[in-house]
Amino acid sequence: MAISDALLPEFDQEMAGVRKTLERVPADKFDWQPHEKSGSMMWLAGHIANLVGWASMAISTDELDLAPGGEPMAPPPTPTSVDELLAIFDKNVGEARAAIAGATDETLMQPWTLLHNGLTTFSMPQVAMIRSFVMNHLIHHRAQLGVYLRLNDVPVPSIYGPSADEDPFA
Repeated sequence: MAISDALLPEFDQEMAGVRKTLERVPADKFDWQPHEKSGSMMWLAGHIANLVGWASMAISTDELDLAPGGEPMAPPPTPTSVDELLAIFDKNVGEARAAIAGATDETLMQPWTLLHNGLTTFSMPQVAMIRSFVMNHLIHHRAQLGVYLRLNDVPVPSIYGPSADEDPFA
């Protein structure tokens, strides 16, 4: 079995759960944050929507420098509506899925490197980068967003089984 064929079912399942969580971001709580050191709800949701795009970027490049020449890259703009948030996410999911589906085992085993001002932060095969830095990272932030929702009395969606707010089997 090709690596991409093994990766895609998990990718599809996780992206469905992420989308259900992003759909719940309340328009009147975009600026809400649980602590002054935490990002706002819409910043976090926007980070999630953009993070999935790193999968296609990892397949189409060998490296990324977050601070080329010592100057940090500009962050993507924060979405201004749930519709914009979902459009960004859906676009990135489509591109990521197509990139994964089209990638050969040889491509997915090629090294991909994250740099900061020319210094290596990490280097790993593209498939490992997609699993860890994209999917696991995305799952982590989806869980954070679930806590943000809970703290604002927004029903948390069922992801791997029933949540306290919904039972998909009832």
